[in-house]
Amino acid sequence: TTSGEFWNGESVNNLYILNEDLEVVGSVEGLAEGERIYSTRFLGEKVYLVTFRQVDPLFVIDTSNVEAPKVLGYLKITGYSSYLHPYDETHLIGVGMEASEQGRVQGLKIALFDVSDFANPKEVDSYEIKEGSYSSSDALYDHKAFLFDKEKAILSIPVSYNDYENGKYEYWQGAYVFNVDVEGIDLKGKISHDVSEQYWGGYVRRSLFMDDVLYTISNGKVKANRISDLSEIKEIELPKEEGVYY
Repeated sequence: TTSGEFWNGESVNNLYILNEDLEVVGSVEGLAEGERIYSTRFLGEKVYLVTFRQVDPLFVIDTSNVEAPKVLGYLKITGYSSYLHPYDETHLIGVGMEASEQGRVQGLKIALFDVSDFANPKEVDSYEIKEGSYSSSDALYDHKAFLFDKEKAILSIPVSYNDYENGKYEYWQGAYVFNVDVEGIDLKGKISHDVSEQYWGGYVRRSLFMDDVLYTISNGKVKANRISDLSEIKEIELPKEEGVYY
């Protein structure tokens, strides 16, 4: 939980453990004063918790003793992760936003964390989407927009960004596909869903794969690309429904 007033810097963050009768049996209180929780991930007896205001502490909390949970360590980096996904038992993938040292939010950021040493978690690698003046993704707040497969070593998330030049906005919509392993994150390629006459029509909502084909789905179209090199196999434009906002 985050309690208090975040906007005036008087917030605190807390972890509570409840029994089957919803009675508090253990807690860690007062974490990261002046910040708020952006994401959590529960893995076994460990809780990984991200807070943010100016920099991003990733806390590692041990809950093996439910009556006395304790912080084992934390990592402070710029930006934040609003979604955490397990890569394996000792690594996490984070999707969020990069930020300046002053807390000014910048572009989308995908990060890989090594949490094998609970007292000293590390950011192994990260990739910041620097295209455009503003970038966003459904994966920031909808975990179903996040596609990861360890065996195929691929990660796919929807991305949109815009640039403002010469008095007009230029938009890009589609999916970014990454190769991810314990060594780091590399951009494999981008799959565009631009639909020039329908701004929201090209905003990718979901990705999935069957065999060796990656499918990306937006309001405007469905695209099939080979996972091996992301070459396009086929796309199908979807009819625009009357009365539906794109």
